[in-house]
Amino acid sequence: MSQYVARVLTGGAHRRLRRHGVGGRRPRRVAMLSVHTSPLHQPGTGDAGGMNVYIVELAKRLAEGSGIEVEIFTRATTAALPPTVELAPGVLVRHVDAGPYEGLAKEELPAQLCAFTHGVMLAEARHRQGHYDLVHSHYWLSGHVGWLAAERWGVPLVHAMHTMAKVKNACLAEGDMPEPAARVIGETQIVTAADRLIANTAEESDELIRHYEADPHKVAVVHPGVNLDRFRPDPMGGSGGRAAARARLGLPQDAVIPLFAGRIQPLKAPDVLLRAVAILLTEDPSLRDRLVVPVVGGPSGSGLAKPERLHKLAARLGISDLVRFQPPVGQDRLADWYRAASVLVMPSYSESFGLVAIEAQACGTPVVAARVGGLPVAVKDGETGFLVPGHDPGDYARALRRFVDHPHLVDTMGEAAARHAECFGWGTAAARTAEVYAGAMAERRRRLRSPHG
Repeated sequence: MSQYVARVLTGGAHRRLRRHGVGGRRPRRVAMLSVHTSPLHQPGTGDAGGMNVYIVELAKRLAEGSGIEVEIFTRATTAALPPTVELAPGVLVRHVDAGPYEGLAKEELPAQLCAFTHGVMLAEARHRQGHYDLVHSHYWLSGHVGWLAAERWGVPLVHAMHTMAKVKNACLAEGDMPEPAARVIGETQIVTAADRLIANTAEESDELIRHYEADPHKVAVVHPGVNLDRFRPDPMGGSGGRAAARARLGLPQDAVIPLFAGRIQPLKAPDVLLRAVAILLTEDPSLRDRLVVPVVGGPSGSGLAKPERLHKLAARLGISDLVRFQPPVGQDRLADWYRAASVLVMPSYSESFGLVAIEAQACGTPVVAARVGGLPVAVKDGETGFLVPGHDPGDYARALRRFVDHPHLVDTMGEAAARHAECFGWGTAAARTAEVYAGAMAERRRRLRSPHG
């Protein structure tokens, strides 16, 4: 940035502080950026997943609980939707034209960041100066747009990585493609530029500092939440609630049901669950009459290249009759799948938090998960489920066998899981995020008032 541009931006920020009082405790209005995936998309399909849920729930609770208006900018992927959609009171979704509506992969989006930024700037220019008090960007693509917007408007930039290229590349699944060097460079630039970085867990905070040399004072740990009104045990409770959910979904009452829910791609490792089930059957063929394995979700990421890969694997393993592939479902229906399951299985190679694990536990279902990323925070090993080091299907088979041999674990661990999940309400997450906003704004004000700022 030239010295002239820096002076213009800084001067604009000083004028804005005097006119609009940015030093207030919390922002009035936040520009939230989600370039590559819309909060209106169905989670579990395409690139829509936990981040979509995170943005929707956080924005709603910020508006409802903290009185902060949120405008979410996302790339338009269809002409059928209007330029703006009210998601909830105080939450507006703005669709930005940037590239073709369809057929554009996430890997091609960096070429559209200029067009997206242009759309964001046009939206702001239609309002009086100082319309947005803060920018909150999600994922590295949004971070680059947020970096420029925050500088131009003279407001703080708060950024959430959600996933990091260096972390993903360190634990790639078989058949998965490494993240490109351009993403690593981009993430490094955002870490330097952001006023605050929100990490899901203390481990993610450490990774930001270790891999990207983030300033520790910039990093704030905010656990994501779960919608406890939607994801909760069936009112009948315990086995009665499970029976009711199975009846609604047409599942056998006496079955052992290990569930996979999420995007179908190598990173999420649904193949590990299928291989573990095959091992269980090899060791005990009598289980064939008792096992049902639902896989709820759609192909995503590198999984789009071979969308039938998991079906073919089930056939090769001889378990096609046990596996029930289900398309992505709405949140209420997803809650029923959680309630119906004996256990949720998450063998992911990388998870910044593992929101699905918290959702399942909130419904009273224990979890078997990989000991990676934020999953050790989401799952209390030995109390609400079991954490498995590595991705050996044999280890997952042994963990699942414990639920077969000791059926009471489904209920006892499920009850503990529901209690554990109560600690992760979105209200708490939103309140903590609002505090991060306030800290970023106060620090920027101090910096601008300092003669050395």
